[in-house]
Amino acid sequence: MREITYLEAIKEALDEELARDPSVFILGEDVGIYGGAFRVTEGFYEKYGEWRILDTPLSESGFTGAAIGAALVGMRPVVEMQFADFISCAFDQLVNVAAKNHYRWGGATPIVVRAPYGGNIHGGAFHSQCIEGFFFNVAGLKIVAPSTAYDAKGLLKAAIRDNDPVIYCEHKYLYRRIKDSIPEEDYVVPIGKARIALEGNDVSIITYGAMVHTALEAAQALNEKGISCEIIDLRTILPLDKKSIFTTVKKTNKVVVLHEQTKTGGVGAEVSSLITEYCFDYLDGPIIRIAAQDTPVPYSAQMEEAFIPQVKDVLSAVEKLIRY
Repeated sequence: MREITYLEAIKEALDEELARDPSVFILGEDVGIYGGAFRVTEGFYEKYGEWRILDTPLSESGFTGAAIGAALVGMRPVVEMQFADFISCAFDQLVNVAAKNHYRWGGATPIVVRAPYGGNIHGGAFHSQCIEGFFFNVAGLKIVAPSTAYDAKGLLKAAIRDNDPVIYCEHKYLYRRIKDSIPEEDYVVPIGKARIALEGNDVSIITYGAMVHTALEAAQALNEKGISCEIIDLRTILPLDKKSIFTTVKKTNKVVVLHEQTKTGGVGAEVSSLITEYCFDYLDGPIIRIAAQDTPVPYSAQMEEAFIPQVKDVLSAVEKLIRY
C-alpha cells in the first residue's frame, strides 16, 4: 500500500490502462505536449506518442464526436474536458449519439469523458459548475463521481473497461487536497455500487463527490453531541444504487440528501423521490435536501461560500431532523 493524491490516482489509472490495453487513447485540449490543464496527463505524450495522446482543436463537439467514432470501431477513447462546464458543447454527441447507440443497434460505445467539475476554487460561473444534472435523465449514459483517491482510480479503470459511455466527474477541489492508501495490485471499483463512508444509527446522509468530506466533518461534530450519522457515498450517480439507499433509510429512518449541484431538478430530488415512493413507511421525518443555491456559481470567495453547502448547513439540517 502507498499513499497518493486524488489527482495522482487519476493519472495512475490512465497510465496503467494505456499500458494494459493498446486500444485505449486520450484526446482533448492540451492533453499532449502541455500535459493537461491540471497536469493529469503530464509525461504521457513522451511515453505513449502523439497517436495515443492527441492534442485537439478547441472544439468539444468535434473531438467528442471523433472519440465516439473511434469507439464504434473498437477503440477505447478517454476524452478530457478541460473544465466540465464546456461539456455542454458536446451535448448532442453524448445525448443523441453515444447514449443511443446500444439501444438503436446493439453496439458498444466504450467512451469515457473526464469532466473536472465543481466549485470552491473561485473559478466563477464558467469554470465551477456541477454538470451531472445535465445528463441525469439520459438513458444509455453512466455517471460516476468519486470522493476518494481509492475510488478515483478504481472507478476510472472500471469506466475505461466498460462498454457503455461513462461521464467521469472528477472534483477539482479534491485533486491535491486528499490522499488515500492505494494497493499495488490492479483493482477496479464496480460502477453502480455505493459505499458506506461512515456507519451510524440516527440519521442517514446520502451524498457524493466533495460533499462526502463535508458530511464527514459534520458527522464528527454531531457525534460529540451524541448524534450518530451514517454517510452513504453514492460513487455512481447513474445508475443509482437503490439497494444501498433503501437499506440505510430502513436502518435510521431519517434522511438528509446532500450535494453541491443546484437544488432544483438535481440528484437529490430523484433520491428523495425514490425514498418517498419505496420507503415512505420507514420515514420518521421529512427528507431534507441540502444543495447549492439556484443561481450561477459566484466568483467571489464569500459569495461562493454562501452558494455551496457548508458544514454548518449539515449540522442545522441534522439537528432539525433528529427532533422528529
